[in-house]
Amino acid sequence: MKTLSLVLTCVALLLWARPSVGAESAGYQVVVHPSNPVTSVKRSVLSQLFFKKSTKWESGQTAQPVDLAGDTPVRAAFSEDVLKRSLPAVRAWWQQRIFSGRDVPPPERPTEAEVLAFVRANPGAVGYVASGSAPSGVKVVTVVD
Repeated sequence: MKTLSLVLTCVALLLWARPSVGAESAGYQVVVHPSNPVTSVKRSVLSQLFFKKSTKWESGQTAQPVDLAGDTPVRAAFSEDVLKRSLPAVRAWWQQRIFSGRDVPPPERPTEAEVLAFVRANPGAVGYVASGSAPSGVKVVTVVD
């Protein structure tokens, strides 16, 4: 019994003490328009923007989130890490919002190139692409807890 208790305590401490996973190691990087003054953004703020619970950046500028379409690994990583929900759960949440007439989800773009084009064209835009790429004409921001 003492051994089991010790093992459970050790596991709990390891889980509690593990470092938080950064966005890049999670498989995505967040991008904004180059004129956006943001250099880092909290996961909770991103979640609020992508669920449209908040519609403005701290600067007061209207936020325009854009999603990758489909079941891409990048979108799945972003959904799990930032929205704290699986893709099916995010879609179900939006279906409820649409059905109740409350809101519509962020626009979806079929490719990362189109997400980047949207972000370049809209000063309040925020999107995400695969980590490791070096997108031009946008600013990569750090995601923090």
